[in-house]
Amino acid sequence: MQYREFGKTGVKVSPIGFGMMRLPSDNEGNVNEAEAIRIVREAIDNGLNYVDTAFNYHGGNSEKITGKALLDGYRDKVYLATKAPVWMFKGPEDFDSILEKQLSRLQTDHIDMYLLHSLNAISFEKKVLRYGVLDKIKAARDAGKIKYIGFSFHDKLDVFKKICDSFDWDFCQIQLNYIDTKYQAGLEGLKYAADKGLAVSIMEPLRGGYLANVPDAVQKVFDGTGKSAVEWGLDYLWNRPEVSVVLSGMGSEEQIKQNIEFASRSHAGMFSPEDEKVIEKAQEIFASYDTIPCTGCSYCLPCPKGVGIPYNFVVYNNYQTNNNYEQEKERYKNWVTMFGKQASECVSCRTCESICPQHIKISDELKKVAETFSK
Repeated sequence: MQYREFGKTGVKVSPIGFGMMRLPSDNEGNVNEAEAIRIVREAIDNGLNYVDTAFNYHGGNSEKITGKALLDGYRDKVYLATKAPVWMFKGPEDFDSILEKQLSRLQTDHIDMYLLHSLNAISFEKKVLRYGVLDKIKAARDAGKIKYIGFSFHDKLDVFKKICDSFDWDFCQIQLNYIDTKYQAGLEGLKYAADKGLAVSIMEPLRGGYLANVPDAVQKVFDGTGKSAVEWGLDYLWNRPEVSVVLSGMGSEEQIKQNIEFASRSHAGMFSPEDEKVIEKAQEIFASYDTIPCTGCSYCLPCPKGVGIPYNFVVYNNYQTNNNYEQEKERYKNWVTMFGKQASECVSCRTCESICPQHIKISDELKKVAETFSK
């Protein structure tokens, strides 16, 4: 495996990182802890050296499971990343108290890559700047509790550039894939950060699985190339020298084996002109669909009224891409209700919209879903 430079830090990381947001779970959302620990260690044993979690993933259990997975000598084999939930800060003291809780959960005395989580214009102004968080995070670094300082991001490009310019960051984390090239930070943001010496970690490389199970029309583009839809999605990112590590929420042994294999043969500049044309054709097809840009992160849950928001969006997007109305209407009736209420039960309270990383107008979109399947 060819390890990649992590910006100006001098650190080298595996092309693939283990994202701890989508661990193997049952239909109730309960994580299979033993299996999660096993597959994390398997990935590390096969060369992965970057593990990314956060304070709130799996209701706080992700950090606890990560800490357990990195016992028995595994902590020394990886760069550990986690994130401070800035939206929870109610005063300057919250930064320190949450960091201490994270160190305890992770069973470590330091965090290698520490990010301010999901920054946008409002959280940066009203939380980070108002509470002196940048001074707090520098003090934590000086105390040896963290090594490298970064932020993850969900807002517009101009906001991204402003945040990049506001502090001497070591790295950032952005959403990027071959259909989100102009969304949020996008490709322009990727280059902007890299030109400033920041390492760039990529989240949602497959748009929450949307680019793993592609519509038939896109699959036809990939057929005969010798690569799966997943490999095309990951290679698109690894082809770019500005990308330091691509995070994947791996939930099974098969996914780990495939991703490690794909990563082992990846390198910057790996695409030929013919490869670029394949991606361009896939992009054109995706652009023709009227889909909702949901990644299935479930930040919108639980809904106060019990609506299974992301599951409603799944069936709507499936209908838009496969045009099989009766099949998706049946799934809307029976599958969605396994996870929550149908879109028609939304009361437009908009509680979910303030916390959606994709800034989706969820209430409006749920109305569209309900109207679609009421025929």
